[in-house]
Amino acid sequence: MPDRSIEVLRRAAASGDLLAMTRLGERLLSGSTPDACAEAAQVLDRATRSGGIEAPAILAMMFAMGVVAPPNWDTALDLLAIGAQRGSTVAQGQLTALSDDLFGAGRAEDWRNLRRAIDPAAWSAHGPQTVLSRSPRIYDYPSFVPASVCAWVVGRAQGRITPARVYDPQSPGLRLEDARTNGAFEFNLIDMDVVMAMLRHRIAAVVGVANDALEPPQVLHYRIGQKFEPHFDFLDPDLPGHTSDLADHGQRIVTCLIYLNDGFDGGETDFPILGQRHKPPAGGALCFFNVQPTGTPDRRTLHAGLAPTRGEKWLLSQWIRDRK
Repeated sequence: MPDRSIEVLRRAAASGDLLAMTRLGERLLSGSTPDACAEAAQVLDRATRSGGIEAPAILAMMFAMGVVAPPNWDTALDLLAIGAQRGSTVAQGQLTALSDDLFGAGRAEDWRNLRRAIDPAAWSAHGPQTVLSRSPRIYDYPSFVPASVCAWVVGRAQGRITPARVYDPQSPGLRLEDARTNGAFEFNLIDMDVVMAMLRHRIAAVVGVANDALEPPQVLHYRIGQKFEPHFDFLDPDLPGHTSDLADHGQRIVTCLIYLNDGFDGGETDFPILGQRHKPPAGGALCFFNVQPTGTPDRRTLHAGLAPTRGEKWLLSQWIRDRK
């Protein structure tokens, strides 16, 4: 049965209602089907060309994520500048974060200057790396993203955290478990933005995979005492609950954890078999391969998210598959 609310938005959008165009684009994107995304791109482009305030930032995300067409960073950033000049606080916040300008901007020409200060190519640069373990492969990136991006990502997740779940080992799907007590928020397509797309682009470039191999990212939140007990991130082919996901989406070969804040005690990522604990500074990343070079699950990567003993811990977790 057709969604009547979408039909109402379509009629209002056809009459030239800019807000209806924007809301229609959002609703269509929430479905994530190719046809819906193509229609969303058309209606958001029309809203942008007609002077819409919110539409440019949403359309910018689509260009950054490669929805409908291959990724185009220049177009995405130009659209953010247009939205910022028109007064979109979402567009302004993203330009501020990506330019690492914590003070922001004000006049229209300032937003153009911030847009020009953002170099997408720099986000593909490898940057400083420390090899923490060669086998299994674990790497530390002490300055992976700037503080402004960390603050933006935390802000996008605040108020949206729910109890984190784990894979059910016996049947397909996720479930709550006492071994994991932290919270999480997963970004679907409609929740994405240019900042998150740029961050994912950086992760893919550093690890050496295609952007399409990245799962939807999650922000993880740990309060005092909340933890994720020792576990594996790979999908175990011997567990019935993992086999269908493996067949459909491939193996989860790499985990990248970006620490988004300081100001807490404890909260390390613990590798008990290796006798290692790591806690990057805010903006630092910890990336490790969950499989051996042959693709076989590496059980030495058993790890735990330790509980903070003071303050709260925010992370961005990005899992990477072995195929798109």
